[in-house]
Amino acid sequence: YEERHYPAGKWACVTKGEPLYEQSISLSFMKLMRYICKENSVGRYLGMTVPVLNEIHLNEEGTELEREVLTAYYLPGQFQQNPPVPMDPEIHITERAPLRVITRVFYGITTEETILREIGLFWELLGSTDAVLRETYIVATYQNPSVPQRRNEIWFIR
Repeated sequence: YEERHYPAGKWACVTKGEPLYEQSISLSFMKLMRYICKENSVGRYLGMTVPVLNEIHLNEEGTELEREVLTAYYLPGQFQQNPPVPMDPEIHITERAPLRVITRVFYGITTEETILREIGLFWELLGSTDAVLRETYIVATYQNPSVPQRRNEIWFIR
């Protein structure tokens, strides 16, 4: 695993609370893709950035994901100062604070089951620590969801 620091910046975000994690991220990503591809106030393709982040929360017992998942797309540099307005009212432009994370790579599809497994494995690797949040995690995806062995990361937030 490694530690990284991300600067503050503007993100286009969608929150969904579908019955399955995969449904939430799929619906959110489709909305963000329409925004990226033309459904914005400048009417043009904005350019893809990676990773796309999916912020998740665990229930109090730490055994299940809460339904609400925030999916976030980092706006390219040329749009950071003046982000195009989304045509979809469910997309919000948010200024996110700088972020320090401890991150670990994993490959494959992301489901509630695989994410809970990765969180558990990462905790085993890290051991007991109060240096990171315990109820909020981020799943970072670097490739199209259709890629079978796509690269993902689980981020623990410092």
